[in-house]
Amino acid sequence: MADGAPGGRDGSPVLVGRAEELHRLTEALRSAPAVVLIEGEAGIGKTRLIREALRRPRDGAVPQRGARAGGSPPGGLGVVLAGACPPLREPFPYGPFFDVLRTLEGALPLGLNPVCGALRPYLPELAHRLPPAPEPLADQAAHTHRVFRAVRELLGALGRVTLVVEDLHWADDGTRDLVRFLVDAPPPGLVTVLSHRREELPRAGMPLGRAYRHPPGVASVVMPLRPLDAEGVRSLTAALTGRPVGPALAARLLDRTAGIPFVLEETVRALPRDGDGPGPVGLDTMAVPTLLQEAMADRMASLSPSAVDVVHAAAVLRVAADDDLLALVSGHPGEAGLDALSEALHAGVLYDHGDDRYGFRHGLAQQAVHDQLLRLDRRRLHRRAIDALAAQEKPPLVQLSYHAQQAGDLPAWREYGEAAAEAARALGDTALAVELLERLLDDASLPDADRGRLAVRLSRLAMIGLTHRRSSRLLRRIVDAGDLPDAVRGEIRLNLGLLLNNQAGNHEQGRADTAVAVEELHERPDLAARALASLAMPTWGTDPQPVHQEWIRRAERLARAHGSGALRLAVRGNHLALRLSAGDPAVRAEAEALLTRPAEPAERLELARMCANLADQAAWLGLQEDAARYADEGRRLAAANRAPFLAGIIEGTALRLEWSHGRWPGLAERAWHTVDIAEGPSDIRSDAGLVLGLLGAARGEWQEAADHLEAAALADPDNAPTPLLAAASGAMVRILLARGDVPAACAEAERTVARIRRKALWAWAADLVPAALTALIRAGRTADATALADEFAAGVDGRALPLGLAAVPVCNGLLARAAGRDTDAAEWFTLAEARYARLPKPYPAARCAEAAVRSRRAAAPEPGGPGAGVPAADDLDRLRSLIEEFDALGAVHDAARCRRTLRAVGVPTPSRRGRRGYSGLLSPREQEVARLVATGATNREIAETLFLSPRTVEQHVAKVLRKLDVAGRGGVAAALAVVPLPDEVPAGHA
Repeated sequence: MADGAPGGRDGSPVLVGRAEELHRLTEALRSAPAVVLIEGEAGIGKTRLIREALRRPRDGAVPQRGARAGGSPPGGLGVVLAGACPPLREPFPYGPFFDVLRTLEGALPLGLNPVCGALRPYLPELAHRLPPAPEPLADQAAHTHRVFRAVRELLGALGRVTLVVEDLHWADDGTRDLVRFLVDAPPPGLVTVLSHRREELPRAGMPLGRAYRHPPGVASVVMPLRPLDAEGVRSLTAALTGRPVGPALAARLLDRTAGIPFVLEETVRALPRDGDGPGPVGLDTMAVPTLLQEAMADRMASLSPSAVDVVHAAAVLRVAADDDLLALVSGHPGEAGLDALSEALHAGVLYDHGDDRYGFRHGLAQQAVHDQLLRLDRRRLHRRAIDALAAQEKPPLVQLSYHAQQAGDLPAWREYGEAAAEAARALGDTALAVELLERLLDDASLPDADRGRLAVRLSRLAMIGLTHRRSSRLLRRIVDAGDLPDAVRGEIRLNLGLLLNNQAGNHEQGRADTAVAVEELHERPDLAARALASLAMPTWGTDPQPVHQEWIRRAERLARAHGSGALRLAVRGNHLALRLSAGDPAVRAEAEALLTRPAEPAERLELARMCANLADQAAWLGLQEDAARYADEGRRLAAANRAPFLAGIIEGTALRLEWSHGRWPGLAERAWHTVDIAEGPSDIRSDAGLVLGLLGAARGEWQEAADHLEAAALADPDNAPTPLLAAASGAMVRILLARGDVPAACAEAERTVARIRRKALWAWAADLVPAALTALIRAGRTADATALADEFAAGVDGRALPLGLAAVPVCNGLLARAAGRDTDAAEWFTLAEARYARLPKPYPAARCAEAAVRSRRAAAPEPGGPGAGVPAADDLDRLRSLIEEFDALGAVHDAARCRRTLRAVGVPTPSRRGRRGYSGLLSPREQEVARLVATGATNREIAETLFLSPRTVEQHVAKVLRKLDVAGRGGVAAALAVVPLPDEVPAGHA
């Protein structure tokens, strides 16, 4: 019942103590598409459980680290692909997948999707069955995505597929990303079974590298395996020995083995036997203690010295190896080595893993033997491993680096480690390259000269890698200590600053490092110019615009005197972004001229960066068409120049553009995907969080929206880009006002207005200032509101800032309404509606249209007169159409507010979309209530959000609980996660 690679010998003749888990796994295997996550410590029986489940749906042999194809009955497994992640990996991304896919020869159908041709370089054995290879892509991210699509299309073409990936805790980042891609959107016939050890995961508790989100329509099983109890130990021991086992022996075995099946198996196999079988007395007197090291030592005692040498060689090699390598490392070449290997295999100490690879059944067994070796013997064997591996046609550099370190040969460790990192970089495995360089730099004995050189390489790679925490700490330690030349220290510090800015979201420290790097790079004016141009980007920090302008002037002087064409273009691109933020209308023509002229390869990367920055700025300013143009061109250039980070920046901007255009269906799911793939706080993640917060606010899900806004910007305003902070702050002010907390709304507004005022870039406050005015007016501070409106209008007047210019009449309308000039207010709101519609921004346009109707209603006949407060016929029609517009967007709170207005004057309201006669299904109104209940909203809060009476909400909540078959409100979120609302992502994701 031990864990092990598929193909290893089974432990017990029966599966013991796993009846419930076996039933759940077997059912999941028949429920494609499905994802099963099996978690347990080493030796707990994950592999044994998987093997047994694979046998159940179909009779036949257990798959041997490859494929089993052919027809299958309904509910069968179809093609079975079983593989495992090795503990030491070479720079070959997605190796576990391609190891099993290459066994599909003869099972591939005809007419595969052309994208499957991208697998030809990885699967030469199947090249004759695969479509032609597509044109190569320069962008690594685009290439990776195409490979992922190809794997998914190939699996989909196979029909019913059972994919087993064991030991996911050892997976490289590429393999983990591919697994995540498949489980997030699996082909209809795919069942994925994943096993892992929680204690060895790179991120505690997250085998996929981030929290697993159950996709709608996919069966999901998360199955932790626990140690056996006393009855399980008794049953397994009886199965292993073929004799009854008394409770006394079972209790002792449980005490000595902790109920871990593999340790129990190894101990029971080593117990002395007599005619009556093993007993407690034998356990007490035997030389083998319960721990695995002692159990393995006892089993090896019967081996010949040459067989022991082979076992020791296998322990030192750590990964399964062929017989030639084992013979060389053990010192027994030729027939003697084969005989010794055969003896170890027959004794069950080593196992045949297939493909002429031999090793231990389990990592625990390998570690037990390795730890028993004297340090002197271990080092001698590691040196032999180095000699044998170095002589191979393609030396495995990662393994060589490991053995050199274990042998104490630090120069060779550094040589092999650096070579392995370079090989990984060349293959696009940035994560492994960064990991290897991090290990080298962690060595306190590394000479300063090597430390500086390797730190420069790490700093360059880390900026495009997926992780940053360890690299940031190492680079910080290096720049703050050690005797490095200024030019070297300056480059490392500059890259560290950019890493903190771009990936870590630590803008304050990142800018501080960048500023220091400018001084250290006095001998590298080209890098100093890049540092200055980075500081000139206006969204970061609290410096006013003149400071940014001075930085860009200094950068341009250095670039003209010392820079290449690419550097001059990089600096100019940042200058255009700075000018665009101030509303300079000439930027469009200048940017277009740069995009249409011929460019060198190095310049194209800078054009991609320019487009990403211009798209970001244009989106904040309401230049929607320009933003879309820059985003499209930026995507193309980023893909052609292998710039995945720039592609991510553009995706964040694209999310905001989708929100602005009112294309909300599916937007929350897309934003959640971006949050999941962006590690830690970053501008990309913050854009997605802002969109999630705005969506939640429009639905009236106040707490969830507030949580997203806090995470996006408000919890750490000093490290938030100013325009994003302003947008998040404006949304939070509206949430606080909806909750009736006017003082908190004023405080939030004034904090962010002070930042805008300091930077003197009022266009970024287009969403903030109207909300701030509303808060100030409700607080009775009309004079302060008027002053703020005047300051904002002056800040955007006469510039190409369409979003700011659309917000000006909103401000005027709010002030007019506060002064009792409702007719004037209606006219201002109507003007604002037209300006928002031209951008287009349908949501604020609809809100302004509603505000105009309310103002005209307030200006209607004298109070107390006939028809007072009743909207005109045209306005009634407009309210009805606004309800439909808000419903179409998903703006539940706004639609409910319009319905309340119509109900208040006795006018029938448009019914919620959906059919009548819902039977056991939730009606559209019940869906709204259920969604709010799932966020933790009280009945009173739901009533305020949907403008219903508390009694009506009580009735809806009762129906929701009954239809979802849950006992209380706490079960609603879980029920919606299993059965999502129509056209929605699971509860809690928006």
